[in-house]
Amino acid sequence: MPAGLVSVIGPPAAGKTTLSGWLAEELPARLILEDYAGNPFLAASYLGRSEMALAAQLYFLFSRVGQLRAADWPDAGAAVSDYGFCHDRIYAERVLTGSDLAVYNRLSAQAAEQVRPPDLLVYLTAPVGLLLDRIARRGRPHERGFTREFIESLRPAYEAAAAAAECPVVTVDVSAVDLLGGPARGELLAGVREVLA
Repeated sequence: MPAGLVSVIGPPAAGKTTLSGWLAEELPARLILEDYAGNPFLAASYLGRSEMALAAQLYFLFSRVGQLRAADWPDAGAAVSDYGFCHDRIYAERVLTGSDLAVYNRLSAQAAEQVRPPDLLVYLTAPVGLLLDRIARRGRPHERGFTREFIESLRPAYEAAAAAAECPVVTVDVSAVDLLGGPARGELLAGVREVLA
């Protein structure tokens, strides 16, 4: 049976949650989902209320620590998360400034020492136009303020996070590879199982 943590990262609408759910079912593994729906500060922050930005980021930070806490990690079994802990910093650096960012950085550095690092990172990438089309179609209120510039700024940040990962990384361009079916899906699953074996 596979054991370890697979974290799926990438920009909004790349397909992280869909892929994570499928991987969790196929491995099998426990599914860990980002709690964006439970964040009471998120919509106000993304819709321009800058005084809510720090609260929104800290909610995510502590939610992720709670989900990925190394001290609580089981000795056996696999888990798949539809985010990586690095995801939090990527967003914080785009929405926080000044003293808010300094506070976040101090807390994030302490929190990072408590979380279970992934055994495999799956990085989903896609052209900005495709991501914006998907974002518009799914119509999440907290994503209405996402601009082309914001989405474009995420690519180098995710690439840097993938390059800095201390585990194997699989990069998938979802505009070129069909992860909803076909051979690419099976190949990815086989690769994940090999890492977690």
